[in-house]
Amino acid sequence: MSHFVGLILIVCLSPFLLIITLVSFFDDGFPILFRQKRIGINNKLFWIYKFRTMKRDIPDIPTHLVEDRKNIYTKFGLLIRKYSLDELPQLINVIKSDIAFIGPRPALYNQEDLIKMRTDRGIDKLMPGITGWAQVNGRDKLSIAEKVEMDYYYLKNKSIWLNLKIIWLTIIKVIRGSDVQ
Repeated sequence: MSHFVGLILIVCLSPFLLIITLVSFFDDGFPILFRQKRIGINNKLFWIYKFRTMKRDIPDIPTHLVEDRKNIYTKFGLLIRKYSLDELPQLINVIKSDIAFIGPRPALYNQEDLIKMRTDRGIDKLMPGITGWAQVNGRDKLSIAEKVEMDYYYLKNKSIWLNLKIIWLTIIKVIRGSDVQ
């Protein structure tokens, strides 16, 4: 079902995706998309797709670990990131069954502390998602331990109602452009 919904969303959003592609191209050229190694279900590696919002020479580390964050973004990168538009290509990952719409955000392959903490709590058995409980409860402002607690809460309380709440709160967060670093 997620594959089908992901495909429909890509088709419906294609004019919008084209606009972001053109803005990104004129902002900083190719590549428009970038792929990054992430940790999926059962700690399996996969490539996640995003619109590129940072300059080409930025190291592949979590944003909060980059020393000079003021100069890492392309001209429109911060705006694209603020409203989570960089996440839209992850619909490809949904279609490929790498991720779901809702679940813990997939860790970077080199976030060993986060991966270990999630594995110790059984969170690695959940399909990661585009959005999740931690995303709507602080996102980039949460510590790793707080993210793991939010992910664990989702693991223990997963339901259609919680998923609907996460979708609703995600829409609000995206419109407000809040909790993004």
